[in-house]
Amino acid sequence: MLRGLCVCDLVPRPRLETRTRLVLIIHRYEDRKPTNTGRLAAACLANSEVIVRGHEGDPTPPFACDPDTQPLLLFPHENSLPLTELAVPSRPVTLIVPDGNWRQASKVRNRVRGLRDVPCVSLPVGAPSNYRLRAEAHEAGLATIEAIARAFGLLEGPEGPRVKAALELVFGAMVDRTLWSRGMVRTANVTGGIPAGVARR
Repeated sequence: MLRGLCVCDLVPRPRLETRTRLVLIIHRYEDRKPTNTGRLAAACLANSEVIVRGHEGDPTPPFACDPDTQPLLLFPHENSLPLTELAVPSRPVTLIVPDGNWRQASKVRNRVRGLRDVPCVSLPVGAPSNYRLRAEAHEAGLATIEAIARAFGLLEGPEGPRVKAALELVFGAMVDRTLWSRGMVRTANVTGGIPAGVARR
């Protein structure tokens, strides 16, 4: 992204403190893409960790969750439980989120040792994705940061709406500014739009 369009100024400082811990498991191909949103979510959340997987000859270490937290894998596998139907965990949640295309994300449970027995959870049907930078093969598909925002909105209790809104603000600006730089939109929303003084080349 052009320096003048950088969204770093919208990333919360200090980073958002949450009871829920985010563990982002990102495929190495996705990690190189400028339109990736998973790392953007991790940059906003203090209680987060990023693991890059998929390097040939360098297997991902087994996943080990803090025993004081409840691990949950966010992916709509056949046996996943909707987050809205989940009993309120007595322990803080470690939310494991695979980041990559649908095929890459679907393999995380079997490719990373220690995840096969972690319960899977899914999001309730919500508003369509605002991610207009890539084609989405799945009708209900979301950008990674959108999925994280909606999950934290449910898991963080009374603080959930505030965390969700902060993540969605950064995401909206990233989408708007990227599209603007490509000449695909003339204006952007005021809150997360184009910084003053940035001229189209």
